[in-house]
Amino acid sequence: MGQKIIPATRPGLVIFASLLLISTAHAGPSKERYSVDMEWGTAWQEKNDVQSPNTASGTRFSLSGLTGDGPYSAPRLQFTLPLNHRDDLRLVAAPLRIDERGPLTGVVNFQGTNFTAGTASATYRFDSYRATWRRTINDSADWVLKAGLTAKVRDAEITLRQSTSTASRSDTGFVPLLHFYAQKNLSERSRLIFDVDGLASGRGRAFDLSLRAAYDFRSGLSGFVGVRLLDGGADNGSIYNFARFHYLTAGVTFKGL
Repeated sequence: MGQKIIPATRPGLVIFASLLLISTAHAGPSKERYSVDMEWGTAWQEKNDVQSPNTASGTRFSLSGLTGDGPYSAPRLQFTLPLNHRDDLRLVAAPLRIDERGPLTGVVNFQGTNFTAGTASATYRFDSYRATWRRTINDSADWVLKAGLTAKVRDAEITLRQSTSTASRSDTGFVPLLHFYAQKNLSERSRLIFDVDGLASGRGRAFDLSLRAAYDFRSGLSGFVGVRLLDGGADNGSIYNFARFHYLTAGVTFKGL
């Protein structure tokens, strides 16, 4: 049997729920209303390259070549709470999971376990939980601009299975990101919305960019369609993994009283 490393808990869900309770309890007065955003995404992989361990003993291989490009279901839930007339808190839960069978084109050593060329099964999970503080830096009839900081908890797992061999690597950790939001008002009921969480360093990067067209059906209810790009990964002594996903998105936004 191969090596299996699985965390004892999923702290992302606990942190997300705790922040939601704290934000609700401590929000200050504001004329703005809280909002709940439900997004349905369809995602395709452009690439997903993996090597673990990231040493001479590990094999770098294309996980997307094994699982295929997609499409895959990628839902997302977002809660935004105004803290005052300039600041708001945004909480995001964005799970992503792929379970597929496909070909390994050569021998792969993953987590100390050898897999031969041939059919194998793979699981790729990348669940993201985020809390963003952002401040409005411009609010005019045409443009709304916001900037802030995002605290991200990633809960990730890669598993390979072939016959009696199984190897898995899990990674749960904290990632600080920068945040920017831009809204272009087209009319009283329609607008374009761009937002990004992202940061890069010498050892990796994480970017989540979204562009939407939104329309107000009535007071408190709007719909949107858009595109999203999820790109990032890490290159360190224990793992090399870089992935890029393209999304088509649609959803609804509810605003509270």
